[in-house]
This record gives sequence, structure tokens and C-alpha cells, in this order.
Amino acid sequence: MDTCVTTNAPERFTPNRASLGSGEQEIIAESRKLKEVLCQAEMVAATNCTVIIQGDTGTGKELIAGFIHQRSPRRQQALIKINCAAIPLGLLESELFGHERGAFTGAMAQRLGRFELADKGSLFLDEVGDIPMELQPKLLRVLQEQEFERLGGTRTIQTNVRLIAATHRNLAQMVEKGTFRPDLFYRLSVFPITVPALRDRPEDIPHLVWHYTNTYARQFNRQIESIPVAAMESMVNYSWPGNIRELQNFIERAVILSRGSVLDPPVRELIRLNHQVPVEPITLRDMERAHILRTLEKTNGQLASAAVLLGIPRSTLFYRIRRLGIVLPNHKSGKATA
Repeated sequence: MDTCVTTNAPERFTPNRASLGSGEQEIIAESRKLKEVLCQAEMVAATNCTVIIQGDTGTGKELIAGFIHQRSPRRQQALIKINCAAIPLGLLESELFGHERGAFTGAMAQRLGRFELADKGSLFLDEVGDIPMELQPKLLRVLQEQEFERLGGTRTIQTNVRLIAATHRNLAQMVEKGTFRPDLFYRLSVFPITVPALRDRPEDIPHLVWHYTNTYARQFNRQIESIPVAAMESMVNYSWPGNIRELQNFIERAVILSRGSVLDPPVRELIRLNHQVPVEPITLRDMERAHILRTLEKTNGQLASAAVLLGIPRSTLFYRIRRLGIVLPNHKSGKATA
């Protein structure tokens, strides 16, 4: 029988939570990196400063935006959200700034845009890096002047909006390539916050696993009381390229598959996927060092044999071993065996 951890035994599985208020999701933060992010968010929340939240897809950037809004002086007003990547190019301007009747074919009535709806509150622009170049000057103007015109209109509308933007793109690289305006980039980057990927904060994974296990157990009317230690270790060691969103979906599936009181996650799937995830690039020095170490392991530390396998003189191999700081097994002094 596998060893299990129960829901009430280890205190280390009791999540630290940052409540977002009634009806909102919670941010579970045990890792130092995510706690630092929340500390930054807490500090900037009390201001009207524009915030740009950066991070991989699925890391919870929208939750951080909600965290900032709920701790701001504008929390009694609306937090209006829009995903710029999900709106067709021809409709994004209307979604952001509204339009007048007859502004374009199909505009049968006046419509208020998100900047108008968010007046005195906050506006969350998700995937701001997807805003097309031709629309970026209008966004820059409303950020600087707090005014705009509806599409097809002539009346200037004043707005009082606190902007929180998010992107998984590297905006600085986009500026260099000419696909994002530098003046807009600097205007958005007043207070940047980077949300770490889940693989960079493994301390949070057990708490997230329990959080979603309990959430879906209630939803599906299951009684899950423990998780096998081996399964938890597999989930902690997995790289989670889809971040929290992938973990959430995985736990939902695991709860559905579980028949008893023990969570039965399909960890074999994680092992298979882990081998398919491309590894991070490493330096040539690291590659050379790893290759020499593997060869020395095959030859039990015999330099002459290793040099033959590597196709280099023994003196060259000895030089590279010293340069790379390799200590041979059973030769702590670093002296090689002929």
C-alpha cells in the first residue's frame, strides 16, 4: 500500500491564502517568490499607478489584478476586464472606447466602451501585447490624458480609470522589433510585476493540489481524505508548462478518476509529458562538462580510455577537466588516473 498524506495531518499542506474578497478566488502563496509578488502588489494597490503584470500563460495574472483592485481605494467600484487577444481586430477599438450609432455597418445603437464602464474603477487589459499598432496611439492618449472619443463620435469623453495590464509577451523585445510603441511601453511599465511560473515555485504545488482536490471533491460530491506521497512527489517534480491552469485541470480529472477516499491522479501521464517538455538551453561549457562527466563515468575515471572515446589527446582531456572544475571519483585532489 502506498504511503499517503491526509488532509488534516501535515501542517505543511495548509495553504497560506490571500483572500480577494467575497465571491473571489484565493491566491495560495507558500513560496517566497509569490509572497514577494503579493507584497509588491499590496504596496502599489494603494496608489493610482499603472501596473503591468508579466508572466507565462496560466500563472494567475488575472488573480493578481483582482488582488490589486480589491486592496485599492477603488475597490467599491467595478473592475472591468477585457482580453485583447480574444477580440477580433476590427472590434477591439469599439470594445475599448465604444461607438456611436452608425459608426460602422451593423452599429445600430450607441455602445459604451470598457474605458467608460470602468470610470472611477479599474480596467484590466489582459494580453495588452496583442493590441495592434494602429490602436496603440489611442490607448496611449487615454492613459496620459484620461480622455478619448467613441468610434464615429466627435465629443471628447473624460474618464478616471486605474489601468492594470497583463501580458505573456516580452514587450521590450516587441519594441526592438517595431511591433510595439516604445512610448506606450514606457507608459505601461511604471510598475512591473512578474508572476513566477509554477515550476519556479514548487513549494506552492502541494497547497494548490489540496486546494483543487477539496474544491472538486465538493463539486463532484466526493470524499477524498488523502493523497499518495509518491503521487504528490510526481506532481511537485513535474514542470507544469501550462502552470496553474494545467494543474487545476489535472486535479479535476484526478478527482473524477478517484473511486475511494484516496486521490488517484494519472501520474504516468505526467512522467510521459515531462520527457516531452523541451529543456532550457544551457551553455556550451555546461554541455562540455556534462559530456566529459558521462564519458568518465563509462570509463570509471580512466583518462586514457575516456580520451579515446572522446577522440582527443589525454593531455587535452586533463586540461579541460581542470578548466571545468571536474573532480574525478575516488580522486578528491583532482589528479587523474592514467
